[in-house]
Amino acid sequence: MVYSVKETYLTLQGEGAQTGQVAVFLRFSGCNLWTGLERDRGQAVCKFCDTDFVGTDGQNGGKFKTAQDLASAVSALWRGTGQKWVVCTGGEPLLQLDAPLIEALHNTGFKIAIETNGTLKAPNNIDWICVSPKADAPLMQTAGHELKLVYPQVENTPDMFAHLDFEIFSLQPLDRDYLTRDGELSKDKGSSRQASSVSDCVQYCMDNPQWRLSLQTHKILGID
Repeated sequence: MVYSVKETYLTLQGEGAQTGQVAVFLRFSGCNLWTGLERDRGQAVCKFCDTDFVGTDGQNGGKFKTAQDLASAVSALWRGTGQKWVVCTGGEPLLQLDAPLIEALHNTGFKIAIETNGTLKAPNNIDWICVSPKADAPLMQTAGHELKLVYPQVENTPDMFAHLDFEIFSLQPLDRDYLTRDGELSKDKGSSRQASSVSDCVQYCMDNPQWRLSLQTHKILGID
């Protein structure tokens, strides 16, 4: 396989149960729920995505001919000591993350985390599986380490997932910069609307302690 990578960089995990963890973010190009093009957002399954995963023109992006080539590029970004982590994300990472790449990354000393929409089954030997269900897309990965639900969603409610086999259940406030009305993108930068999402999540977690609050701290801190 030739791996198409949008960008790769060293950062802190900004959301979910591993917030604050130093990791190399490996963002693959492509997704099965949206083309990534604004003209298609109204027809996308996931209409509120806030990520650019189109092409291979990002930081340290490109096409990698072998799993070892990509694993070496990831390894070159790590600094210092301690357990090495790589977070495979996208788009949808499971369109490209395969057994040879998993083996190559493990052989360079990395533990592997994925952030997936759950519509594809994860291969074996993933060290941290975070599933984030999107709209009414079918959920095929029903077990893992963390289920992280953007809230509120019209199609998905937390009670639909609370019975699944995950160790941690996280609610993440909907970024109301990315809303659609009648299929058209609506950019609403109002802080009061974003605060409403946070308030909704806080109240739900307070009423349902199985769930914990996940904030996008990288946006608060202004880091990638």
